[in-house]
Amino acid sequence: MRSQLPGDSGAASWRDSRLSPTERAEALVPMMSLEEKVAQLVGVWVGAEATGEGVAPHQSDMISETPQWSTVIRYGLGQLTRPFGTAPVDPVLGARSLAASQAQIVAASRFGIPAQVHEECLTGFAAWRATVYPTPLSWGASFDPELVEAMADRIGRSMRAAGVHQGLAPVLDVTRDYRWGRTEETIGEDPYLVGTTGAAYVRGLERAGVVATLKHFAGYSASRGGRNLAPVPMGPRELADVILPPFEMALRHGGARSVMNSYAEIDGLPVAADPGLLTALLRDEWGFTGTVVADYFAVRFLETLHGVAADAADAARLALRAGIDVELPTVDTFGAPLVEAVRRGEVDEALIDCALRRVLIQKIELGLLDEGWQELPDDVASLRFDDDVSQDVAVRLARQAVVLLRNTGVLPLAAGRRVALVGPLADDPMAMLGCYSFPNHVGVNHSEFGLGLDIPTLRDELARRVPLLTHEPGCAITGEDTSGIPAAVAAAADADVCVLAVGDRAGMFGRGTSGEGCDAVDLRLPGVQADLVRAVLATGTPVVLVLMTGRPYALGPEFDAAAGVVQAFFLGQLGGQALAEVLTGAVNPSGRLPVSVPRDAGGLPSTYLAPPLGRRNKVSSIDPTPSYPFGHGLSYTTFEWSDASIVEAADDAPDEPAVWPVDGEVRVRITVANTGDRDGAEVVQLYLHDPVAQTTRPVVRLVGYARLPLAPGESAHVTFGVPADVASFTGLSGRRIVEPGDVELRFGRSSGDVVASLPLRLTGAEREVGHQRELLTSVRIEPLVAVPQSA
Repeated sequence: MRSQLPGDSGAASWRDSRLSPTERAEALVPMMSLEEKVAQLVGVWVGAEATGEGVAPHQSDMISETPQWSTVIRYGLGQLTRPFGTAPVDPVLGARSLAASQAQIVAASRFGIPAQVHEECLTGFAAWRATVYPTPLSWGASFDPELVEAMADRIGRSMRAAGVHQGLAPVLDVTRDYRWGRTEETIGEDPYLVGTTGAAYVRGLERAGVVATLKHFAGYSASRGGRNLAPVPMGPRELADVILPPFEMALRHGGARSVMNSYAEIDGLPVAADPGLLTALLRDEWGFTGTVVADYFAVRFLETLHGVAADAADAARLALRAGIDVELPTVDTFGAPLVEAVRRGEVDEALIDCALRRVLIQKIELGLLDEGWQELPDDVASLRFDDDVSQDVAVRLARQAVVLLRNTGVLPLAAGRRVALVGPLADDPMAMLGCYSFPNHVGVNHSEFGLGLDIPTLRDELARRVPLLTHEPGCAITGEDTSGIPAAVAAAADADVCVLAVGDRAGMFGRGTSGEGCDAVDLRLPGVQADLVRAVLATGTPVVLVLMTGRPYALGPEFDAAAGVVQAFFLGQLGGQALAEVLTGAVNPSGRLPVSVPRDAGGLPSTYLAPPLGRRNKVSSIDPTPSYPFGHGLSYTTFEWSDASIVEAADDAPDEPAVWPVDGEVRVRITVANTGDRDGAEVVQLYLHDPVAQTTRPVVRLVGYARLPLAPGESAHVTFGVPADVASFTGLSGRRIVEPGDVELRFGRSSGDVVASLPLRLTGAEREVGHQRELLTSVRIEPLVAVPQSA
């Protein structure tokens, strides 16, 4: 039950749902004391680990003791941090406990405002017994935003049913250096793929009534040397043309209501203290009206790690001035230090009021200030976080994310063959899970609770389909012990085919080979796994190399002897099933690489978004050409592409490029047919090539794609409507422009496999465009009816 203000009749205007959220917030702010205002700008993390086994950087340093609950909630509370994601808790008991905490928060303060509750949700609701979905790299590999949106909807429904209001996802960082441990959390190395997929995730989460939080704004993934939190040596053009577009897409086409700052410092300025990014760009130019929440401990890091703040109060001042509204994960600089700084005149209370309005408006939008708000859902007794519908979405996404890189005919595995399953990932359920899945993120510190889910391994699932299966691990994921390799070699030598599963173990801050704080020196397989691969390949038995990883690893000449290569990026709790189905042919692989697979473990960083001098050339002895390029992926069927054309192009000057006005749209079309003997899905990719521009440009960059399922003999027209705005880039002036001149649109099976090129000429005067430019290429698929042949 809500507390009443003295003399309040219950008809306070800030409770009146007939008024707009802004009007209600404006009515409440003047009534609040300084302490009550500041209380709405902090979260509290009850039960957080302070032992060194944390899930946030420097957690053990930042949390010395849990504050007394009654003291914390005396003036109200802005957020509750991870009540489900800090320790294993039964879903029903957790929801009841959260409701009890909310009742105490409401009863303790004058205004009776509940806390906004947030949780991690990158690979599913990060709670015990919740469905674990594939990691974002797998989302990218699927090239299927609609399925990602369906996944996010399932995640959001489970969170909202438990009383959670905000999800700290998606990650929209564009991969720039694969050595970075958080590569597994990114969707890929291309901003168009990241942006369209990320916007779909946001739509799903927001549709379920959960506030999506875009991470990490901005530049975090471009750290020097791929080291977590390392300085970012990035110029304004790379920031504008590669890093920022996914955030624009997720805001405009996803409707995200929250943004989390990046830990990064760009050119010496930490983002948490940068009003140019968090206010001038995000709010003033882009028009964002939601909340900016601090990444965990990022405000205090302005003092302790960056050295731009003298003390806690100074850090709070810098963060508020930059545009951060809420300090997470727990009360610190925005607590007593900020209150005292305001009283000393060092911080203008107007900054607090500005942040407070945004926080209150969001709570009002969530219904938390309505008279009818309830702490506990009516159907809490039936609450489940893992169900058949969610599992179906998870396995469908996992199937679409498996990428077949190489196949000499060994796949799918023929019936009756003797198969040796070798490798340290073959019989490990954790091999399916990213670092932000609950079992890896939190559960590893509570082994007595178990995984909470049935997570079949590749061995479990392959054994169901391959009767003549033997298994030898060969080695561990890490370490130098090679004593198991001879047994693995013997098993491979005695088999008709060897499936060799190698890769990563996700973890946090050095507790894994992939994940937050688990950065790599180079892109060699961890431990002695490369020795195992070499030894097994030397047997002469056909080898299918299965990479179960959180980043791409270098596949140089020594891996060329593999008869087949399959890439899987942490496929989630049903990843073992998806992999086994692909290996045995029950599922036709259709994934495409969201990141390139390097050939050399050194020569980094390098992604496919490189200008001419970033590619192989005569002035450097280093060849950065990947073994498998961005967008690559094979199938068990065959596809024929034909009749690439510009729709409605004038033919009065056949030797000249078609005209494309700098403020117009061009439509291009290609026909794709399944010429094989089984169902399959092709991914049609469209790339822009700009040979001459006023600044150097990537040789090609993705500007459109379509996932196209076809039965044998079926064909379809795929038409892309490409706005000229999609060809824009940051010019000499530092502003985004569409520049007239000759360009090409290239249809490709990958960034390195061009099927057809269409020359075009952008015509008109140079045109400046901004945040309201067209961001997306439209796609239209027209199935073609086969004409039956006469008898």
